[in-house]
Amino acid sequence: MKPFYTLSGFADEIDSDFDRQLAVVGRLGIGAIELRGAYGKSVVSNTLDEAAELKKKLDAAGIRVSAIGSPIGKIGITDEFEPHFEVFRHTVELAKLFETPYIRIFSFYLQNQAPEAAREEVLARLLRLREYAKDQGVVLLHENEKGIYGDNAQRCLDLMEQLYGDNFKCTFDFANFVQCGQDTLQAYEMLKPYIAYIHIKDAVMSDGHVVPAGEGDGNVEAILKSLKDSGFRGYLSLEPHLAEFEGLKNLEADPAKRSMTNQEVAFVLACESLRKILARIE
Repeated sequence: MKPFYTLSGFADEIDSDFDRQLAVVGRLGIGAIELRGAYGKSVVSNTLDEAAELKKKLDAAGIRVSAIGSPIGKIGITDEFEPHFEVFRHTVELAKLFETPYIRIFSFYLQNQAPEAAREEVLARLLRLREYAKDQGVVLLHENEKGIYGDNAQRCLDLMEQLYGDNFKCTFDFANFVQCGQDTLQAYEMLKPYIAYIHIKDAVMSDGHVVPAGEGDGNVEAILKSLKDSGFRGYLSLEPHLAEFEGLKNLEADPAKRSMTNQEVAFVLACESLRKILARIE
């Protein structure tokens, strides 16, 4: 039976070296990456010629791009928008080059404004992004990042009710909700009709620190099981954020992992933790 998911991940958490990223994800049997950075540069900082060289390496490794992990919308709501929109236009061209319909976006940092005061401008900017995405045939995936307008479930729902469609959908990030004090089961119930993409990381509610999937308060297993049962078919993208996880020191003592950097060990741990959950679900 075909799995309900395709595994992906932010390979720049393994290493800034793109060749190393591809080698590790290949060894783990992961067939896609969410492309955010390569050789120390943000993906959106690459020219199209530079991006074409990255694409050649991806093709040679047999690895596709699940989404562009862009920083679009990760500016202040009062920051000038036009230069940012030009970066977005370039990002759309990159998505086409990398043969992915998906671009991860955000809904702007509030900069100490009350959400209700920023809402009109947030919606106006996102609507402009969505309409351009529609014209260009790409899909914007809004992520619930801390400190932006859509950082909790209620405001994510507001965005989806206003903007959801073929070119604007929801990325669900467990840890980010936990770090905002949001119950993830409540968030899932509110947003499940709109979810098209999943970021896999978990966190502890008491202090927000990130832990391997299933070890925090994100209800990762319960929500993934519900997604499977509801007919979800899409990407599960590993975003470990585990480089400071205290348990890594013990893992690095494992002879099988001594040749790995701290970041590699963290990524492998994140992958192993998710696969244990998926094995129980399936």
